[in-house]
Amino acid sequence: MLDVYNHDLRLYADPSRVVVRPFHLAWQSNGPAPSRAQKLIQHVVDMDMTTARAQLEAVLRDFEARHWQTRRVFMTRYEQLEELLDLKLGDIGDEKRQLVGAYFCHEYSYAAAALMNPSVVPHFDQTGMPAGSQRILMSLRAVGEGHISSVAFREGIITDKGELRLAPEPPFATATDSPDTDGVYEDGQVTVFRHQDSTLSGTVIFPITPAQKNGLEDLRLVHFTHDDGSVEWLGTYTAYSGREIQSEMLRTRDFRSFDLCPIAGSAARNKGMALFPRKVGGQYMMIGRQDGQNLFLIKSDDLLHWDEGDLLLEPRYPWELIQIGNCGAPIELDEGWLLLTHGVGAMRKYSIGAVLLDKDDPSKVLARSPEPILSAADEDREGYVPNVVYTCGAMRHGDLIFMPYGVADSSVAFAFVPIAKLLELME
Repeated sequence: MLDVYNHDLRLYADPSRVVVRPFHLAWQSNGPAPSRAQKLIQHVVDMDMTTARAQLEAVLRDFEARHWQTRRVFMTRYEQLEELLDLKLGDIGDEKRQLVGAYFCHEYSYAAAALMNPSVVPHFDQTGMPAGSQRILMSLRAVGEGHISSVAFREGIITDKGELRLAPEPPFATATDSPDTDGVYEDGQVTVFRHQDSTLSGTVIFPITPAQKNGLEDLRLVHFTHDDGSVEWLGTYTAYSGREIQSEMLRTRDFRSFDLCPIAGSAARNKGMALFPRKVGGQYMMIGRQDGQNLFLIKSDDLLHWDEGDLLLEPRYPWELIQIGNCGAPIELDEGWLLLTHGVGAMRKYSIGAVLLDKDDPSKVLARSPEPILSAADEDREGYVPNVVYTCGAMRHGDLIFMPYGVADSSVAFAFVPIAKLLELME
């Protein structure tokens, strides 16, 4: 097996990381009677000011130190309710408005259950970086109550000596929002915004449309260069409604606003689509798995429409005989496109391997690793889903591949892989 340097740093699920989320009561009433939501709001309206003020102060004592601009969050929630329920309450005062908002919010621990399946790209801001060092930006799949997945981020630096330093997480985490809506979303493209005072390491993107209700899973970020030289950060992910899956794409140019776009076409019914970082031969290309076992090369003239592709790789070696899949966007090298893969073998043990594709014609497989680069072993075996190592995307750093990876669906570890030795391993 290839000699891989594993960094000592490990990220774990953390139930103390919480955000304020909307709490929903039944909006509709049965017949002429007020709904539960309307009754609750009326209870607050009918409170005398001494009681209302005392109740709001009690809520703030409990939660104001745990969240960013808590009063503003409560006011925003009240304004959503006012629009949604067509409230005509007159001037009830800011304190009662905030108290109403508080009754319709709750804390959500977005990474209490698991933190896993990272991807990594060069950071959008490389200001002040010395030669050989670069800022990085990671996406992470955070899993909270109800096994609902969201997208979290971490920023950091890789030095010219291959040292990894992650920026500290801010004390407050904030969810992205879409201020032009009343908090109710339909399926289709939506745009969400990072809070103007929040760092990216403190930002979480939650499911908001019905198609995403139970999770945004396994974002595969890629630093994409368009034909005109402009740059965009794109990421495919799986939207899970609780019954069905749908591939979607995150698009951003500044990590302030994020477009969440459903992908059309027959290929979109599958998980694990990974986009090449530029067009090849005048077409967009993806690596995907259409049959649950093999890998396919998919081509399109439209970033948001993908149909069936052509068979690219079948399981060959014992460690991947059950199935193979991609581990993120292909990485461009002088020798060709380096595609990291995951293979599943006996006892459903996951391993990570690699394939080299022709740079001009990625349908041509030049070489592949007969042995895994990385396998679940020793301390990396135990967790929520044992015997799994998995990444959603690595990146080149000088003569190394920097690869964050999920361990047993429970934590995130970091590896540096020498490119030359990796190519030597392949046959």
